[in-house]
Formats: sequence, structure tokens, C-alpha cells
Amino acid sequence: MHLLARHVTDVPDFPKPGILFRDITQLLRSHFSATVAALEGLWSEAEWAATDAVAGVESRGFILAAALAERRGKGFV
Repeated sequence: MHLLARHVTDVPDFPKPGILFRDITQLLRSHFSATVAALEGLWSEAEWAATDAVAGVESRGFILAAALAERRGKGFV
């Protein structure tokens, strides 16, 4: 996972002062499959078996949750 983290860029003070935005554009562009695989590993096989659907909240979550759902043959909401 730490190898993927180096592809995340910190953008200080965006969209306003005091906010640290983490830009994952390069991560998604060049390492999408590895990113989805890393996220997939957050759940055990038993947890995946008990899961009916993966929910995507906000824009980045929408992209990654859809990929996880497809990879695991689960529904997506």
C-alpha cells in the first residue's frame, strides 16, 4: 500500500485555506488495478461472502466502489 501512496499528491489550501486536498488522479491513471486490489484486501473472504452490494459515496468513492463491485461480482449502489 505504501508504494501506491507515493502517487497521491497533496494540494495544500485547496479549495480554500486550511484544507489539504489529496489528489489521486495519477494513482487512478497509472495504478487503477493495483488500487482496487489493495481496497479489495480490506475485507476478508467471509466479509465479501456476506456482502450483497458496494456503495459509492462521493465522486472518488463512486469510481472505486464500482470497480470493487465489478471485481467481486456484487451489486453497486
